[in-house]
Parts: sequence; C-alpha cells; structure tokens
Amino acid sequence: MIHEKSSSASRKNNKPSFTYLVEKKRDGGEFTEDEIRFIVDSLLDEVMPEMQVAALAMAIYFKGMSAQETAYFAEEMMLSGEVCDLGRIAKPKITKYACGGVGDKTAMVLPALAASCGVIMPSMMGVDEDYLITTLEKLEAIPGFKADIPLKQFSEQLAKIGCAIVRQHKDIAPVDTMLYALREKTGTLPSLPLITGSVLARKLAEGAEGLVVDVKSGNGSHVKDVEQAKQLARSVTRVARSMNRRCVALVSDMNQPLGDCVGTGLEIQEAVKLLKGEGPEDLKELVLKLGMEIVRLAGVAGSTLSAKQTIEKHLKDGTALKKFRDMVVAQGGDGAYIDNPEKFTKAKYVRKLAAPKRGYVHTINAGMIAKGVQILATNKKGQLDAGAGVSELKKIGMQVKQGEPLMMIHYNDESKLDAALEQLRGAYRLAPKRPGAPSLIIERVA
Repeated sequence: MIHEKSSSASRKNNKPSFTYLVEKKRDGGEFTEDEIRFIVDSLLDEVMPEMQVAALAMAIYFKGMSAQETAYFAEEMMLSGEVCDLGRIAKPKITKYACGGVGDKTAMVLPALAASCGVIMPSMMGVDEDYLITTLEKLEAIPGFKADIPLKQFSEQLAKIGCAIVRQHKDIAPVDTMLYALREKTGTLPSLPLITGSVLARKLAEGAEGLVVDVKSGNGSHVKDVEQAKQLARSVTRVARSMNRRCVALVSDMNQPLGDCVGTGLEIQEAVKLLKGEGPEDLKELVLKLGMEIVRLAGVAGSTLSAKQTIEKHLKDGTALKKFRDMVVAQGGDGAYIDNPEKFTKAKYVRKLAAPKRGYVHTINAGMIAKGVQILATNKKGQLDAGAGVSELKKIGMQVKQGEPLMMIHYNDESKLDAALEQLRGAYRLAPKRPGAPSLIIERVA
C-alpha cells in the first residue's frame, strides 16, 4: 500500500499525489488531461489505494466533471484495454446503448436491422444495459447460442455478417469494469460524468464511429426520474461531440413493459415477429425511431423520410430477419428456432391473472413484472427457464372487465407461483377513468 505524508506532496517524476487529486476534485477543481491519464493508469496498475479511489469517486459524484474532463476520462478508459480495429471494414460502424428496460427487444432486433441496411453494428452488452432479465439470457434461450466469443471472432463476424451481440469482453475498457465494481460499493453509480465516461469508453472500444443512445426512464429502468434521464442523454451527446464522435440520444418511457410479453423464449418469438415487420405497436415504433437514427447517423439515409423508408423496406423484405438468423448461427445457435419459433419449449402451466374489478389500466410497475417473471423462470442452478414468462399484457389506457386477464402467466414450477403472483398482482393499478396515453419518445437530443 502507498502511504503519503501530505496533500501537497508529489510523487517521483513530478506525478501528483493521490491525496492531492482527491482534494482537488473535492474543492471543485478541474483535472488536466495528464492528471486524468495518471488516474486511469494508477487504476489499471492497481497502485491507487481503494479508499482513495472511493474518495475520488465520491468527490466526482458531488462536484461533477466538465464535458472536456469526461471526454479525457472516457478516452483514457477506452485505451486502458483492447480497442476493436474495424478499419478494414469500409461500411459505417454505429453502435447502440440503452440503460435497461423490461420487455425491450430492440437490443436483439436493431443489430440485424442495421446490418441489413449496410451499417456495421457491434454490440457488447454490459451489466448496466439490462433490467433483471438480460438480452444475452434471452438469446441463450436459443439452443447452442454463445454469448462469449473471442475478440478476433467478434471482428470477423462483423466483417462477414455486419452484426454480433456478445457479452462485454474482459479486455474491453478494464479500468471501467474495476471502477464500476467500486461505484456499486460506494453508492456512486448515479454519477452523471462517471456513467457518461463508462458508456463512451466501452461503446467506442467496440470499434464504433458513432453511437445511438436510448435512455429509458421510469419504474422499469435503472433511471427512474425523467429529468435525470434527460440530463444523461444531454451529457452523453455533449461529451461524444467533445471526442469528435457522432451521437444521438432518445429519452423513452419505461413505465410499462415494451411489447406484449416478458421472458426469454417468449421475447425471442416476439423479436422474430418484429423482424418480419409485425408485432406490438409500441415496439415497432421504438425499433423504427431508433433504426432511423442509426441509418441517418451512419449516412446511409439523408432525410427523415428516406430513413423511414429504408428501415421499413428491410423489415418487410426479410433481409433483417435473415441477418438475425445468420448472426444466431454464427454464434452457435440453432437457426431452426428462428425459422420456426414454435420450437421453443412451452410451459407446462398457463393461467390468467384476473382483473380484480372493472376499470382502465391506470399505471403499471414494469419492474415488479420483471421481478415476477424472474422468480418464475429462475431454476435452482440460476438458469432461466425458456418457457416461463408472461404474455398478452394489458397496457396503460386499456379497459378491462372484472375477471378479464391482465396477462397470461406461463410457468413450470408451481412452488414459485405464489411469490411471483405477489409481484405481478401488485404491478397493476386500475381506475374508473381512462388515463392519458403516455408518449413513448419523451425527448430527442442531438
């Protein structure tokens, strides 16, 4: 462990002391590029004592960082590990980040859709991009699908197919991984500059030239408050500009599940429908809006109209679905499950969750639905049952009669039903009057 005698002391080679850096940020000072580089190098070499890393994270949490500081920080964290070199691929390279969402299938659908439009879309999923049930857990419901592949295979697959969805590799932005674990322990996860730096470091290390961000806000997201969601969207786009990277952010509503189902196998089946241009209207809208941003950011489409036409064309003509199948097969998955989603294992039991009274669906707690599904689906080994989940979800504004199903519950383990029902029943609030329809897209930041 390194011991320092005073806050004004300097390390050898005129390096600043750790205590000095903590005090500088505590007092509202702005780090230089060299100081940021020194902090990241010290974290990578594990020479900064954990108590001082924790103090630094807390100082940043309270005092913040400028856009330029955050840009330096993101750049240095990106360079702390491997950076995928996709330079030999001539097509534009755009990635996407979303901060968790219940029933969100866009992370599965958009890489294949982008690839069908001529855009390379690398997708490494981090722990902050899902809410209880992860995108990779959903994809792993396809027999044989592998979420962990070497970086060389990742790059080769992008060159050949145009898309890949994998677990974040340990060599991508390792300093961010270390810092994220400490932020969890110290209550500094919500720090805006630290979130921004983390997102940009990881996503740009994937080899992307630009980034589309979907900041979800509501009870089914990591970001509960809509104003905080807007601030995050603005922060990421502003810092990306400081790094000379293209970036567009949408703030979207996450106060009810996206689509008609929540689960693993059930969501794959809905994703296949989306890739055929079918499926629930809210998901179709979000896929269209995010897809349009991707092709415009990539320069594949110039106007809003041409972007919309491009996305709709590839959803209808089957090319997006073919890309999805190609990606699944390349990662070891059985393509027959994409050709015929009915192959997914069906749950032994299906029962309705009856509405306790007549009325309109006034509010839904999407997080409680996700917890209920997680209880039903998780087996003794911690794996998720592909057949378990909920479907035919009633959405906000829909009218129901007493006894009419609010959802259909699919399960195999009867011993877990009561605990799951406690969450699922508590998720719905009915009222006599129809509420106003929530807007799916709250704000666009470019």
